Amino acid sequence: MRRLAVCWIALVAFVAPACAEQGRIEHDKINVVATFSILGDFTKNVGGDRVNVTTLVGPNSDTHVYTPAPADAQKIANARLVILNGLGLEGWLPRLIQSSGSKAATVVASQGITPRRIAAGEAGAGEHGGEADPHAWQSVSNAKIYVANIRDALIAVDPAGATTYRANAGSYLARLDALDREVRDMLARIPPDRRHVISTHDAFGYFAAAYGIAFIAPQGVSTDAEPSAGDIASIITQVKKQKIPAVFLENISDPRLMRRIATETGSKVGGTLYSDSLTEENGEAPTYIDMVRHNIRALTSALAG
Repeated sequence: MRRLAVCWIALVAFVAPACAEQGRIEHDKINVVATFSILGDFTKNVGGDRVNVTTLVGPNSDTHVYTPAPADAQKIANARLVILNGLGLEGWLPRLIQSSGSKAATVVASQGITPRRIAAGEAGAGEHGGEADPHAWQSVSNAKIYVANIRDALIAVDPAGATTYRANAGSYLARLDALDREVRDMLARIPPDRRHVISTHDAFGYFAAAYGIAFIAPQGVSTDAEPSAGDIASIITQVKKQKIPAVFLENISDPRLMRRIATETGSKVGGTLYSDSLTEENGEAPTYIDMVRHNIRALTSALAG
């Protein structure tokens, strides 16, 4: 019995420091808040095991119309770094940061990107005419700028992790380069005269500019207002005139309008595109790379003919 007691004490003495060390490592992680799931995914890829990432706007949710919860202020209060998209996407964030009393550093992940501007007369533009389109991540080359900004922000708040952050970012940027080549290779299968689609809201302008697909949307860059009857009628006329082959749903939007447009024009529903949000882990687009791959495969399948 005495020997057993001695062995037990020895085991506790061996395990306790290991547990304490693990707790210390967990405690020393950098708390980072990302405003929505795509930024959260970028941050996890760069930060790796050195960061604890919390996302405010969760999977399949709409950042445009998000209403912060009281718990969000506490998340920001506990953070060392807050990562936002900028370009007018998170209009609710400044008040949230102020109310939290947070002293966290902030980084605008889209810093350095040339913004796409919304024409005042564009269908669905509404009161957003002349504003910047916030969906810059839809171009993979822009996503690389996001990643570089996040890397530099993490190094600024955690210089001891600089080597890790640079290595992780380098690996992820290489994967994004491969993704960009994959997108271009798949789009080459679509005949030029079929590169026209309808999506729910104007979230794919950067994708269109980068890859040569024309997107038409009844809603503007924000989902905060419904399209007018005139906007919908104009879209239906345009679809019929241009013989646009497919309309696409979005994971953050009500599908009924797009199904109506498909019915009235004879275009097929090409599936769901992911624009502003990722899915849960078991969904079709749990990461940014998965999202882009899903979207390009859906587009190619519907448009290649």
